[in-house]
Amino acid sequence: MRCDLHVHSIASGMCDTPLLNRVCRESYNQPDEVYARCKHLGMSIVTLTDHDSIDAAQRLRRHTDFFVSEEVTCRMPSGTLVHIGVYNLSDRQHLEIQNRRNSFVSLLMYLTEQKLFFSVNHMFSGLTGKRDAEDFHWFASYAPAFEVRNGQMWGPANRQAQKLAKRLGKIGIGGSDSHTITGVGLTYTEVKGASTVSEFFAGLRARRGRVKGIEGTYSKLTADIYRIGAAMFQEKPATLAMLPLSVLVPAFTAAHWLNEVWFCKKWEKHFADGEKAPRMLWDLRAGAERV
Repeated sequence: MRCDLHVHSIASGMCDTPLLNRVCRESYNQPDEVYARCKHLGMSIVTLTDHDSIDAAQRLRRHTDFFVSEEVTCRMPSGTLVHIGVYNLSDRQHLEIQNRRNSFVSLLMYLTEQKLFFSVNHMFSGLTGKRDAEDFHWFASYAPAFEVRNGQMWGPANRQAQKLAKRLGKIGIGGSDSHTITGVGLTYTEVKGASTVSEFFAGLRARRGRVKGIEGTYSKLTADIYRIGAAMFQEKPATLAMLPLSVLVPAFTAAHWLNEVWFCKKWEKHFADGEKAPRMLWDLRAGAERV
């Protein structure tokens, strides 16, 4: 079975870029288009991982091969923010997760109690701001999985995540993290021998998963921003007044890309001396998966 475990839709809310956050969405992907794209590219099961939202899931619940997930913006004990992918959850669990997301410890306790599968996403990216060394100790001790291939991330950042996951004995997952329809389904996680959603996650816990697909590049990111801009102009024609600013997009993405490279290299150096094996909160064997 194959699944793109990191996909965004129109329900991911507004972008966090100053000024643009009033008019531009994180993604203009329609849920039905995401589903069709995933199936066209051979995904066996489909999910959406919108930022702190499961609103778009309502349109896809009729599909038996769809399951509900979200990308939770969580505050760490250090005060920094991290994105946590939480999978195969219920509406009630979503509400409780949102109540707890301002405290990583509180969220961790709930995810553990509910035996929900979760991952730390793009951990070597500066997308959520600064990172503290203490954050990585929390990840090492208590997160069952790391996202080790993200379709938007710089290749070395993915490889560093994969290297750390292997060193710490973590489960590796992959997803496109696509905010435009063109990237959906091009990066995914594959589990052999699974035929249901529960079996898929049981296979991940049993470490039978493999990540496959493309990684991010500067040109890919730049093209995606132009696509998002075009969708913004179409939804809100008044924003066409901002069209002359589009010539700045390559410079903006270049600055972002250089920051991503710096962020990754900084934390790669931090882990050069290695880490001790983590202490896990619960048994991650296949039998731990809820049904």
